[in-house]
Amino acid sequence: MAHTPRRVVTMALAVAGTISLAACGGGGFESSSSSTTSASGSGTSSDTSSSAPTGAALRMLIASSGDAETAAVKEATDAWGKATGITVEVTVASDMDQELAQGFAGGNPADVMYMDAGKFATFAKNGSLEAYGDGFADNDQFFEALRKTFTYDGKQYCVPKDFSSLALQINTDMWTKAGLTDADVPTTWDQLTEVSKKLTTDKVAGLGIGVGIDRLGAFVVQNGGWWLNADNTAPAAADAKVTDALKYVQDNVKAGNFKMSNDLGAGWGGEAFGKQLSAMVIEGNWIKGALKNDFPDVKYKTVELPAGAQKGTLMFTQCWGLAADSKNKDAAKALIKSLTTAEQQMKFADAFGVMPSRTDAAQEYKTKYPEDAAFVAGGEYGHGPINVPDLTDVVAELNSQLEKMGTADIAGATKSFDENAASAMGG
Repeated sequence: MAHTPRRVVTMALAVAGTISLAACGGGGFESSSSSTTSASGSGTSSDTSSSAPTGAALRMLIASSGDAETAAVKEATDAWGKATGITVEVTVASDMDQELAQGFAGGNPADVMYMDAGKFATFAKNGSLEAYGDGFADNDQFFEALRKTFTYDGKQYCVPKDFSSLALQINTDMWTKAGLTDADVPTTWDQLTEVSKKLTTDKVAGLGIGVGIDRLGAFVVQNGGWWLNADNTAPAAADAKVTDALKYVQDNVKAGNFKMSNDLGAGWGGEAFGKQLSAMVIEGNWIKGALKNDFPDVKYKTVELPAGAQKGTLMFTQCWGLAADSKNKDAAKALIKSLTTAEQQMKFADAFGVMPSRTDAAQEYKTKYPEDAAFVAGGEYGHGPINVPDLTDVVAELNSQLEKMGTADIAGATKSFDENAASAMGG
């Protein structure tokens, strides 16, 4: 699942590129223990190659968000296994990063695996991943921003399996109490500042924001900036488009109408919103389940993030990675093809709440789940995480310097990022 779970959000200062995540996504997930299952059957399918005969075996490693996701993946691989006669053994990782690294280092990785957007470039750089994306059937059906997210050194390594994006949640009771109507829903930064001030009280911040660049980065994108240059070859955090965006947030934090989640005594933005410590929050579609489970009485709606110089949001995603050392690459590609059809992506969406990475399936999803329209819209203009290798520590340091946003030295933090990133990137 490509989202940023709460337990990862609270660790944002130690993570690079994505929080999940996804999540959240994303970044990855951790389950309480590893488990495996296999599916096989008889029959043939045009999706499989002659080089992947009946009776071949594939291994898959996933980082599941929970029982619903695990069951859905196993059901899908079971159906494909029965149709093709190819055994698929699914393992749920207890520590995805460690198990991926061990498998690649030992020359015995799973054939197919969940691969997080913030980490794939590291594995691509060291030759662990097969670059199959550019020649993949229906590749043009996937959101372009997601395809770019999994592109390294001019090659698209894998196809995105799903995605999450950030949007604005509004507490409708607080909104009405403040005398605001649908006509006041903010579509610009100036309007966001204005309504957040009207929503701010002695006990409630107008807008709550999670700590770190996986939330602050949305403002950067809206201002036309990014932490790296357009082709990811050099850092660009000291650019005015970045620093002005951060200063906009800081000015509102100093004024008191914006507050970071750590200043609200919350582990993440969704907790602050659920406890009604903020009237609005910027979070991803994973907030739906969290509010339903933990704060079912909070009434809210979700709208697209206000634009700065342009529309912008952050996207968290994972892809179906294919190991370069796989002995059954044709079968693995056929399996991935079956898992990324519009029909199967909708089954996954229905089962555990992810949003399809295909534009055709996303339209179907938006029709079926209109309350998520703002999240789906982000697929058209969102930006993926930092996806170059060797920047984990550099990003963690930037997050640390921005932890206390009200007093952060923005110029110093961004200059330090550029210097450290340039060194890490060999510049």
